[in-house]
Amino acid sequence: MDLQINNLSHIYGSVEVLKDISLTIPQGQIVCLIGPSGCGKSTLLRFLGGLERPTSGEVLQIGEAPKDSLNPLTYVFQHFALLPWRTVEGNIKLVLEDHKISQADMNDIVTDVLSRTKLSEFRNALPKQLSGGMRQRVAIARALAVNPAVMLMDEPLSALDSQTRELLMDDLVSLWTKQPFTSVYVTHNLNEAVRLGHRVVVLSRRPGRIRDIIDIDIPLSERELGDPVLEAKQKHLWNIMRDEAQAADQELVNE
Repeated sequence: MDLQINNLSHIYGSVEVLKDISLTIPQGQIVCLIGPSGCGKSTLLRFLGGLERPTSGEVLQIGEAPKDSLNPLTYVFQHFALLPWRTVEGNIKLVLEDHKISQADMNDIVTDVLSRTKLSEFRNALPKQLSGGMRQRVAIARALAVNPAVMLMDEPLSALDSQTRELLMDDLVSLWTKQPFTSVYVTHNLNEAVRLGHRVVVLSRRPGRIRDIIDIDIPLSERELGDPVLEAKQKHLWNIMRDEAQAADQELVNE
């Protein structure tokens, strides 16, 4: 299933947040959204997920979700959103409990996503017993459990330290390589964008418009820290963004 955004604009009160966004999210690709603070990246993600409606324009789902998909669209947030009184297994089962699934099938799904996210031995652990990186793996496993057509990821690694972030990027690449998924991935981190994105969409400062779309043709499994091609892409992205990022930062300070 593709997502298609047609001429989307949005105004909050007197503030124009997004303007004339048209974009297609192709099935099987990770599309990263970057841009200055306040440019509307997370707002756009909420429109994609149907949590809010734009002032004008539309978001269309083109094609069919996977036959066994329980939720066509699902979120992975920055702050894990785990229930502290539930185990790892219990947090994953939470998204399955409203569906007509037998206990045996539910257990099979949980076992599968725990294995894919390297969490099998932590099935009975509570969130407080896990590191930040492990908690985010649980959040990713929970999203995978419903077999979504599109995962909407809102700065999922920004709360983690740099070493853990590198490990989680490797994990996401491994997950995609073994079983490709579609994702819209919001980030401020240009390294994440070039390591994970098949395409990187650069939004302007508010009102957010599409300034550029950068394709990254290197296979995900071949992208490594320090790759000169990726570093050149990252530098190019920063050159596009630098002036507006500085202006947006000053604008936020003055508000």
